[in-house]
Amino acid sequence: MSAARVVVLDYGSGNLHSATRALTAAGADVTLTADPERALAADGLVVPGVGAFAACMAGLEAVGGPELIRARLDAGRPVLGICVGHQVMFELGVEHGHDAAGVGVLSGVVERLHSERLPHMGWNTVDAPDTSTLFGSVGEQRFYFVHSYAVRSAEGLPTDATVTWAEHDGDRFVAGVEIGVLSSTQFHPEKSGQAGAVLLRNWVGTLR
Repeated sequence: MSAARVVVLDYGSGNLHSATRALTAAGADVTLTADPERALAADGLVVPGVGAFAACMAGLEAVGGPELIRARLDAGRPVLGICVGHQVMFELGVEHGHDAAGVGVLSGVVERLHSERLPHMGWNTVDAPDTSTLFGSVGEQRFYFVHSYAVRSAEGLPTDATVTWAEHDGDRFVAGVEIGVLSSTQFHPEKSGQAGAVLLRNWVGTLR
C-alpha cells in the first residue's frame, strides 16, 4: 500500500519544515505547498503555526487557507492543526486587546492564559480521554508547548468532540480537539520526541 499523501500548507509559518520532517518520519508522503488543488486532493492537510494569531490568519488568508480548510472538512477530508494552526480553527483570537477572526470551524475564543509565568514554554503532561485516537498508545508522556494564549473553555464545542486538556500554573486549557475529520493540538507534536512521533503516526494511520 502506498503512503498516505499529506500536504503541509505553506503560508509562511515558521515551523513548516520541522512539521514536514516529522510527518515524513511518521510514514507519510509529504508535500509542502500552498497549491489549492494539491491541498484539496491530499489524504491529509496539516496547518502548522507559530507566532501571533492575527499574523497567522493573514498568512492563511493570503493563500486561501480558510476556504481550503472549510472545503476539506465539508468533503470529509482530514485536517490537522498544530499550535497557532490549532488556535485559528476557533472563531476568535484576542491578543493585546485586539480581536481577530479565526477560520471558525470550532466554537471558542483564544485568549491569554491566566498566569504570571508566560509564555508557557516546555514539556507538560496532558489529560486525554480514553476515546482519543490521536493519543492512543501514547501513555503518560509529555509534550512540548510554546504559547501564551489558548482556549480555556470547551463550552462551545459539540458534545461529541474529544477534548484533551493541559494545565499551566493551575490554569486549565484545551490541548487538543478531535471531532470528525478535524484534529488539532496546542502543543508541537513535531518537537515532542517519541510521544509526538506516536501521535503523528496515529494521525497518519487514519488517512488510509
